[in-house]
Amino acid sequence: MRTLISTAFVSLDGVVEAPGGEPGYRNSGWTFKDIDFVPEAYEIKGREQGEAAAMLLGRVSYEAFSPVWPGMEEFAQYKVMPKYVVSTTLAEGDLVSGWGETTILRSLDDVAALKETEGGPIIVHGSASLNQSLSDAGLIDRYHLLVFPLLLGAGKRLFSTTDKDTQKLKLVEHETYSNGLQKNVFDVVR
Repeated sequence: MRTLISTAFVSLDGVVEAPGGEPGYRNSGWTFKDIDFVPEAYEIKGREQGEAAAMLLGRVSYEAFSPVWPGMEEFAQYKVMPKYVVSTTLAEGDLVSGWGETTILRSLDDVAALKETEGGPIIVHGSASLNQSLSDAGLIDRYHLLVFPLLLGAGKRLFSTTDKDTQKLKLVEHETYSNGLQKNVFDVVR
């Protein structure tokens, strides 16, 4: 069974919306506006590329990343990696060329079936709505969180407000950096 890893930049109050400057959110670009850059805090991002065997995205994140990431040197390993997009509306003709093999999955059942295949870890970037659905369905196995010392108030959250049973997490890696960022890696306890 493949491991499904959710990776996110998240504010202390749980917001994940527009960390890199995506338009339409009042705090867009919050990861670099008021936070000193400390390179070692982002070591996990390079490690994720080396360890992941596939990438899973929601439609909105796919549409944001696919025109930009294929040409970015820092994401070169993701370019050749198989990608899966969970969407009920995206058509094959909407997929970009030059970003490696991409498969559209139509449901969480398709994601569960993908997890049952052979291969290495699957990493989920961005995709706030998808992350909420995956978490609620018990499909996420690990969280890689870079927690920023900011309270953003409104915005898309990493976790839903669905009333569900407690889900226990085990902290397996953590570090705090001079700029206040915290790296927290949690395994989901089953």
